[in-house]
Amino acid sequence: MTDVSFAEQLEGWLGEIGGFVWGPFFLIPLLLGTGLFLTIRLGGLQFRKMGVALRHGLLDRNDEGGAGDITQYQALTTALAATVGVGNIVGVATAISIGGPGALFWMWITGLLGMASKYTEAFLGVRFRTTDKAGLINGGPQRYLQEGIKGGLGVFLAWFFTIAAIIASFGIGNMTQANAVSAGLHDTFGVDPWISGIIMFVLVGAVLLGGIQTIGKVTSAFVPLMIVIYLVGGFIVLVTHAGQIPDAIGLIFTDAFTGTAATGGFVGAGILIALQMGVARGIFSNESGMGSAAIAAAAAKTTHPVRQGLVSMTQTFIDTIIVVTMTGLVIVTTGVWDQGEEAAGTMTAAAFSAGLGSQWGGTIVSMSVVFFAFSTILGWSYYGERNAERALGDWASLPYRMIFTCVVFLGATTELSLAWTFSDLANGLMALPNLIGLIILSGLVARETKAYLAFDPSLRARPEDVEKFLIDTKNPWRTSA
Repeated sequence: MTDVSFAEQLEGWLGEIGGFVWGPFFLIPLLLGTGLFLTIRLGGLQFRKMGVALRHGLLDRNDEGGAGDITQYQALTTALAATVGVGNIVGVATAISIGGPGALFWMWITGLLGMASKYTEAFLGVRFRTTDKAGLINGGPQRYLQEGIKGGLGVFLAWFFTIAAIIASFGIGNMTQANAVSAGLHDTFGVDPWISGIIMFVLVGAVLLGGIQTIGKVTSAFVPLMIVIYLVGGFIVLVTHAGQIPDAIGLIFTDAFTGTAATGGFVGAGILIALQMGVARGIFSNESGMGSAAIAAAAAKTTHPVRQGLVSMTQTFIDTIIVVTMTGLVIVTTGVWDQGEEAAGTMTAAAFSAGLGSQWGGTIVSMSVVFFAFSTILGWSYYGERNAERALGDWASLPYRMIFTCVVFLGATTELSLAWTFSDLANGLMALPNLIGLIILSGLVARETKAYLAFDPSLRARPEDVEKFLIDTKNPWRTSA
């Protein structure tokens, strides 16, 4: 009884701390403010270069002649694997069920501004990456915060991020995702959570043994497929409810600035709640500003940090502007959004069932949760491993993979109310030092970005030309990679 009481108390304390961290007066203005500041400082880069970035990341796929462990496309899909997850399905439903349809608008704003943050952290991940004793590339906030910001502040921010990232990798990147997989398989096919846990233990362990190269190959193979299947299902729902789309879009925009009145099971929400839920769940979904995607970006084969930064930027566009939008529109157009917070877990399935029938709709959503969550586990395993190596040394790689794989089984077979609360807090604590670092290092990023894009505006320069450009501009990046 004492243990249960202590666990409940701990969850309450963590919830209060997390509520402040993710509240309207701390992390939310810092996230939006940083994204807006970087958007202005980079001259609206995410709008000017989105077409070039999508072409380079999805069509060119590989930066020939660039150093790295995986291709740019594999780095993109690894980052997508870690971000396109439960937040795109349940997270969107939760935001709307609490904040109303207007929350989706603020998720869009978070995504659009977050693209500048994602570009900046990916640029820095490549710019300050190093090679470990095994010959593998290592980079991310745990590196660029210390290398880019000299003195005690840089060391403090880097260690702050490292510890928070390791904790988050076992929470939001492991236990909560494994639990979502086992719950989805149990609800859809009646699979016992222990069986799901054993299967995931074997599959995750097999992939992690191969390191980032295997993770990159696996995610590049099935992440695009799972996203396409989910989007096709959502598109069919929207086609069957085409008449409701104009009213749904109008509701999203008006409620973002007026709040939402109580209706059905929805208790009503003001503008501040819509803003808070939209930003919090938006960052939970796309991770822009958290610094996590910079770890995958650092491993990419690229001839210049700008090129990988632009590719990584498209991940936020795909996650939020495409996948999150599909989920949100399906929920609002089918009219299930007003069922109340208690229905958030099944809201997306109900919306898909309204357009596809109860059997197909529920199955597509359940299986999407399973695959999205499983891919998130793979992406976050790499993030956590790199930070464990940063904290303990290169020897920590194998022990971390073994512990991480065991925790997958634990997450699949236990209740995780406390883990969810702790994970939300760890996510916020990851973002804090990274956002401070992005602001401090924004001058370097803006200066080198402007210089490179003046030289290669369409990202078609040959490796030898990029090398000559780096030499002519006395850029030290190649010697540090």
